[in-house]
Amino acid sequence: MVMELDLPLRGLAAGLIIAAPVGPVNVLCMQRTLAKGWRWGMLSGLGAAVADTFYGAIAGFGISLVIQFLIREEFWFRLIGGIFLMGIGVVYYRKPSQPIDLTGGASSDESAHGDFVSAFLLNVANPTTVLSFLAVLATLGLGKGRALWQSSLLVGCIFCGSMAWWTILASSVNLFRRRVTDGGMRWMNRVAGIAIGGFGLLNAVLSRGLPH
Repeated sequence: MVMELDLPLRGLAAGLIIAAPVGPVNVLCMQRTLAKGWRWGMLSGLGAAVADTFYGAIAGFGISLVIQFLIREEFWFRLIGGIFLMGIGVVYYRKPSQPIDLTGGASSDESAHGDFVSAFLLNVANPTTVLSFLAVLATLGLGKGRALWQSSLLVGCIFCGSMAWWTILASSVNLFRRRVTDGGMRWMNRVAGIAIGGFGLLNAVLSRGLPH
């Protein structure tokens, strides 16, 4: 099979395109960067990037059985995922404001693990992620079968593209940390809760028109 010289670039573009649109994990990454620091925003981004790579691998390796299942069960995927997102939104809306840690070192390893896992689960449970991946890969011509090494290269580039976005986002938000007051952080928690819950509600509403 002739090597596709632009395959890495298209993989990077796919990862970047999927991660960049404003979504629940983007809001979560910004909230954690402001509250805890750059490292913690990056850990959340890493969790989201691993979730992106998981779905990218399913689509990139052409695991048709899984793809068909996800499309067939889109109703339940959107409904259950939407309810999960709404629950997370309520938690963040009610979350009390805590003093901003400008040292970036007060949080524990347990908190770091929780930030990674929660971002991963939030992105995996977001129905838009997998459905967007299928659309983007098809648009970029990345959905066809390839040699194993080419598919592996594609998936690796998807991860790098996704992480590039989270690095840009966390680094940009981190520039404004010292300007955020405790009151501003309280409002950020509420905005995060409304945004995450709103994405969940939208997915739950969209599920009503799907067969089940």
